[in-house]
Amino acid sequence: MLSVVAHATDGTQAEVAIVGPEGMTGLSLLNGVDASPHTTLVQVPCRTLCIEAEAFRRTLTVSRPLHEHLLRYAQVFAVQLAQGALCNAQFTIEQRLARWLLMCHDRADREDLPLTHELLSLMLGVRRAGVTTGLRMLELAGALKTRRGGIGIRDRAVLMAIAGACYGVPEAEYARILACA
Repeated sequence: MLSVVAHATDGTQAEVAIVGPEGMTGLSLLNGVDASPHTTLVQVPCRTLCIEAEAFRRTLTVSRPLHEHLLRYAQVFAVQLAQGALCNAQFTIEQRLARWLLMCHDRADREDLPLTHELLSLMLGVRRAGVTTGLRMLELAGALKTRRGGIGIRDRAVLMAIAGACYGVPEAEYARILACA
């Protein structure tokens, strides 16, 4: 699972999107742009494929179906970005944390996630103390079990209930646009 991190001119940073086996980084290449101001971090180790930018561009010119599929993925990615902005503006830390853990769980395909409080504070753009309090609430609700350097998902349904309307829009868009593609 990869995180796309945005940076402000003063060095402030926060995660803006998550990418797993459903997608790709380097979407700027689809638009003919050679670079992005964002960075990508590996959150949960996984196997990935890497292709040089020029080889990728050439492949897009000869494979219209691949290009069209990746453009559809870019639409889903844009929905994830917009939903993240909405959630950050309108939902509680606990709801945002539940959403982020669900999204991570969707992509990592494992119950035990190697995540630290420090990492989660960066990903959510909140203080570490807020993450600690939020995790404690989610643990008391029975949604997860925390340990040093990791979080185990115990009850996904509880996490979904806590996340509420903060989770599900990008996932539905993914199913609508890409599931049959």
